[in-house]
Amino acid sequence: MCELCNSFDKLYKISKLCQHTFTVNKLKFIFMKRTHIYLMMLLSFFLIFTGCATWNKTQKGAVAGTAAGGTMGAIIGRASGNTALGAIIGATVGGTAGSLIGHEMDKQAEEIKNTVPDANVERVGEGIIVEFNSNVLFGFDESSLSDEAKLNLDKLVLVLNNYADTDIELQGHTDSKGSIRYNQNLSETRANVVSGYLADNGISQNRLVSKGFGEKAPKYENDTSEGRTKNRRVEFLITANEKMKADAEMEVAN
Repeated sequence: MCELCNSFDKLYKISKLCQHTFTVNKLKFIFMKRTHIYLMMLLSFFLIFTGCATWNKTQKGAVAGTAAGGTMGAIIGRASGNTALGAIIGATVGGTAGSLIGHEMDKQAEEIKNTVPDANVERVGEGIIVEFNSNVLFGFDESSLSDEAKLNLDKLVLVLNNYADTDIELQGHTDSKGSIRYNQNLSETRANVVSGYLADNGISQNRLVSKGFGEKAPKYENDTSEGRTKNRRVEFLITANEKMKADAEMEVAN
């Protein structure tokens, strides 16, 4: 049996353990028409989004990291429209080291939830997504931080400084109103403003990356007022830096 078929059989066994039903012949036809890298992408997707109910977030992070690396994260992020998800999957280590990292992320995520109630905090794989609706940070169509925004960011800084071995990517997003160029510029400016504020308040610049995606990666429907409001957002992607990864690998080795 070829390597691709072997990979499919492994995927099918995992799906049975998770009590999902698949049409075997149909899946084989699909996978035989795809490359091995596409199979890995789908494997990561199933493990993260339809994994066994008994798995905790740390375990899912470890398995996802084993299944896919940086390239997979980028592919999945683009395919799903979720740039944060793609970036986090791309930063995974996997295996036992990934489990250790996931445990640290569990603690940090819980602390952020308790400290910054205005933020939406989500644990994904070996990382954390902290989402602020733009209304919390900025006035409508503005890129200057409001007083309320600074209070929220000050709270977040306290937690981020307690977990210095993490990298933080700031992603700015807009809704689909206005021109593509205007939205792109606004998203970049807002991400840079937030990154600059963090740097000015004690977060090392080496930990920070800022990106703007304009209207290209909506997480919500743009055909409703509520959806457009949610799409105007800034996301913080928190992942392990190289030191945390090396420390986790060393702990496993010992």
